[in-house]
Amino acid sequence: SRTMYSSGAYIDRYTCIQSFCCLSIYLFSFYFCLFSGCSIKYSLTGASISPETKSFQVNYFQNAAALIEPGIERDFTNSLIDLLINQTSLDLVKSNGDLTYEGEITEYRISPTTATANNTAAQNRLTISVNVRFYDKNDEEANFEKRFTFYFDYAGSSQLIGSQKDTAVEEIFERITQDVFNASLAKW
Repeated sequence: SRTMYSSGAYIDRYTCIQSFCCLSIYLFSFYFCLFSGCSIKYSLTGASISPETKSFQVNYFQNAAALIEPGIERDFTNSLIDLLINQTSLDLVKSNGDLTYEGEITEYRISPTTATANNTAAQNRLTISVNVRFYDKNDEEANFEKRFTFYFDYAGSSQLIGSQKDTAVEEIFERITQDVFNASLAKW
């Protein structure tokens, strides 16, 4: 039997059933291939993690900067752990992780970036650098030691204290931890 559409075209039921069956087979094949065993885990964050990699550890980052800001070593370590937990399906372990992150904060510096006519700072910059050593038990070629740096600019007339300092450090650590993630797991 044939069905007439508003456009005036006719299509028979057999053609409709045949098209539906073909579409179903294609969709089933697509999903089967998508969810069957693959050699690389897929991540929406761009991480390329081998299926053998199940865990990570982040050793405590020491503060070795000339200017010591209390607590930033703890904050950086926690920021890196949080990012890895949120952007991967890996388990956090205290030791013997498939991936290991360690290092030290090597720089915490405040410096003027622009001056006024009166030779005072119009704008200051907080710069933080972190030296990171990354080890992958399943891919030793991926191991690296690298320095990551970022900064936060603020008005020279203000002091970097309280919530402004917290915001500055959070923004810097957000950028540095994402750069560490990209270098170690996204291979950027």
